[in-house]
Amino acid sequence: MKRYLIILFVCAIATKMSAQDLQSNDQIFFDPDAKEEEVYKFHTDYRIEGGYVQHWQHSKDNQSRLYLHGARIGASFDFVLPYHLSVQTGLLYTFAYGKASQKWGVVDEEESYAASDSIIHRVSEHWLTIPVRVYYNIHLWKKLNMFLYGGPQLMIGLAEIDNIDNRLPNKATEFYTNELGVHLDKYNRFADELYPVNIQLGVGGGFEWDCYRLQAGYDFGLNNQIKHPIENNQHMWEWSWYVSFAYKLPTK
Repeated sequence: MKRYLIILFVCAIATKMSAQDLQSNDQIFFDPDAKEEEVYKFHTDYRIEGGYVQHWQHSKDNQSRLYLHGARIGASFDFVLPYHLSVQTGLLYTFAYGKASQKWGVVDEEESYAASDSIIHRVSEHWLTIPVRVYYNIHLWKKLNMFLYGGPQLMIGLAEIDNIDNRLPNKATEFYTNELGVHLDKYNRFADELYPVNIQLGVGGGFEWDCYRLQAGYDFGLNNQIKHPIENNQHMWEWSWYVSFAYKLPTK
C-alpha cells in the first residue's frame, strides 16, 4: 500500500511540473515560428558612413543661388533605447564644390552701366557636422528594417574658398574693388563675409539589412549666414540633402 502511495505522489509532482512548463512555453509549443519576448538591453551601435551630398545656397528672393556637389564621410554612434527608438550622434566631414556665373554691371568711359560681362564663382566648402537624430525603427521581414528619423545638426565651417574668375574690364574691376570693397579674386568667405556656423533641422529615413544601412535625408538651414548685409533684410541660407551608405561595426 505504501508503495502505491509513493508512486502516485511522484506521478502527481511530475504532472504538475510538466503542466507549468507547457503553460510558460505555450506559444512556442503550439507555434514553432513564435519567439520568446526579447528582453531590452541598453547598448551602443558604432557605424562608419560615406555618401553623396548636395548643398544649396540661396537668397531670400531666390535670385541668387548656388548648388554644390560633394561627399561626406565619418562615424556615428547610435544609443539604442526601448520602444524601437534610438538616438544618433557622431562626427562627419563634408567637402562640396560648385560653380556659377554672376552678371555684373560694367562701367564704361561715360560711367554708364551695362549688364553684359560676368564673373565665375568656383566655390569649395569644408564642413564638420555633428548630428543629433531621433530614430524610430520598424521591423519588416527577417533582418530587414525600415527607419525614420528627425532632429537638428550643427555644421561647423572649416573653410569656404571662392576662387573667382574675373571677366570684367579693368575699369569695372577697379570700381568694384576700390569703391565698393568687393572681392574679385580668391578668398575665404568665412573670413569676413559668412558665418562659419550653420544650424539645420532635418528629416529622413531608409532601410537596414543586418549590418548595412542605406539612408537619405533633407536638412533645412535655419540661420542667416551673412555677417554684414549690404542691403536691408539680406539673407542667405544653406540647405542640403544627402544619400549615404553606413556599416555597423561588429561588437563583442
